[in-house]
Amino acid sequence: MIKAGIIGGAGYTGGEMLRILVNHPEVEIAFVNSSSNAGNLISDVHTDLFGDTDLRFTAQISQDIDVLFLCVGHGDAKKFLEANPIDEKVKIIDLSQDFRLSQNSKFKIQNLGREFVYGLPELNKDRIKSAQNIANPGCFATCIQLGLLPLASKGLLQKEVHINATTGSTGAGQSLSKTSHFSWRNNNLSIYKAFEHQHLNEIGESLLQLVKKSALGDLGVGVLNFIPQRGDFTRGILAAMYTECDLTEEQAYELYENYYASHAFTHISRKNIDLKQVVNTNKCLVHLEKHGNKLFIISIIDNLLKGASGQAVQNMNLMFGLEENAGLKLKATYF
Repeated sequence: MIKAGIIGGAGYTGGEMLRILVNHPEVEIAFVNSSSNAGNLISDVHTDLFGDTDLRFTAQISQDIDVLFLCVGHGDAKKFLEANPIDEKVKIIDLSQDFRLSQNSKFKIQNLGREFVYGLPELNKDRIKSAQNIANPGCFATCIQLGLLPLASKGLLQKEVHINATTGSTGAGQSLSKTSHFSWRNNNLSIYKAFEHQHLNEIGESLLQLVKKSALGDLGVGVLNFIPQRGDFTRGILAAMYTECDLTEEQAYELYENYYASHAFTHISRKNIDLKQVVNTNKCLVHLEKHGNKLFIISIIDNLLKGASGQAVQNMNLMFGLEENAGLKLKATYF
């Protein structure tokens, strides 16, 4: 059994991690750290786990583990590792943005160096399998990249890409703010960080990584025009994208189906798709349409699963040589 520790177990991503790992056939949860909830039953905070676990939160951190999940806020993962050096034998999977960009992927503390691999299996599966540390991708970044990677692999993203993506309120984290409060969010829709969202940097790096591997050479990637939206629902992301493309619709489908043929969780649908198909699963569904000279792409995920904790467990499975979908055979909450 793989012994796992969780830092930041009281939040949304920590709760999703617990829901998966409590039922994972190959994992034993060694501890769940939360300084604000130390001593409390996990099921008192994540009440849907009542009857599933008698574990309690702890303020202690044990080194007697195989993998450590950092389910903490952006900026806090680096601070945690600086304050709590973790034995080099322990694999680390960080769900924050602290180590996602190549310029931040190397971390050194007390003569212990760690290098983080960007954990998008549909891009870096072989590297993930041999990695010691993973920087789990962002939720918007995952959804958008999975809609664009096949085009990048063939050097077909030289034109501008227009992206409109809407996320559920859980993407803002558990702490209340004006834009996550029910009274404001319900029956409402708003745009934020237009053209400037922080996930653009990791999306750009991934697409360029594929372009550079392309047999067509380094052709570059066109401007990504990203308009993020806050939706009045709790879970899921729908990204609607289009770019100029010379492929026919059939050629585009063949490209996408071939690219994702060996990937367990990304599926290409020739019928239109909706969020209820992926909420509560680790799936990404992609649908394509050709309109004149433009290829229209719809990509959907659950922001807390494929966009966070589910993908982190998928990465753990790959790192430890397990079946990729172990613990992740989840049914969509369709009704």
